[in-house]
Amino acid sequence: MAIYLTESDVARLIDMPLALMAVDAAHQALSRGEANDVPRRRVRGNGAMQHILQAVWSSRGVMGYKVYTTSTAGARFWLHLFRADSGEPLAVIEADLLGMMRTAAAGGLAARCLSRPDARVAGIIGAGWQARGQMLALAAARELTHYKVFARRADKLQLFCADMAAELGVRVEPVESAEQAVRDSDIVVTATTAAQPVLQGEWLASGTHINAMGSNSLARRELDEAAVMRADVLCVDSRETALLEAGDLLPGIEKGRFTQRQLLELGDVLAGFRPGRQSSDDVSLFESQGLAIQDVALGVELLQQAKLAGLGQTLPY
Repeated sequence: MAIYLTESDVARLIDMPLALMAVDAAHQALSRGEANDVPRRRVRGNGAMQHILQAVWSSRGVMGYKVYTTSTAGARFWLHLFRADSGEPLAVIEADLLGMMRTAAAGGLAARCLSRPDARVAGIIGAGWQARGQMLALAAARELTHYKVFARRADKLQLFCADMAAELGVRVEPVESAEQAVRDSDIVVTATTAAQPVLQGEWLASGTHINAMGSNSLARRELDEAAVMRADVLCVDSRETALLEAGDLLPGIEKGRFTQRQLLELGDVLAGFRPGRQSSDDVSLFESQGLAIQDVALGVELLQQAKLAGLGQTLPY
């Protein structure tokens, strides 16, 4: 019996520990050959664009796809889950919050395995929906005591910092420039929709870890080439997906500054197949594009929780 979960259902069931657990398992399954992920495809309509990502997790017996549309009216997200053996439908899940949490969890896992264990200060560029998730995930990954946040709108920035300080119980400081957010930070997060770089390599100190979350198409760039070239460790959620749409990385590859063979996959680091940071002085970079297997893995967990809680509407198929 297939069920439908609304955003309010998801909000009642989801939390960051669940997201971290699910996304960790998903990436390790990919690295062990127990799952397969198909990179995002897009098609443009008269005023909107449709995006679709697909994955199958054979060892869990589930497959699915996430579809979302974007236009000037906003974005809408749904995750569809099916049994991998029979194709029987399992669920349709409204996936805006789900998507934010799985993306944040990937950043948290990258920070956990790639940043220095003694990291205490984080610099955040962006003060939106995804920035909030990233901060929640960082709080679960490292014992941070100070966040510096920059955003273009000062009024939004002040409110965001006040809300996050109350939620996390630590110092969250609004700063006046992206450079101030980056300088002397142990972990740096870019969570923007920028078309041009917002982070310059000259601002980075030795030992910094970077989570770049916003460049998931060739039209977007958050890091300048100097920042990418500062990285001793280049990590992606999926090499195949990164080579299609990582706007921060592809210019360097095309110019021969580094090769695709230098790109580590997050699952390989989490599973211990490949080393991550080798030195406290290393600069590490995680480039996140977002994968369907992350959505499927978290969706399966939410479906199980929903059945236990008696949530969801029965679908007529």
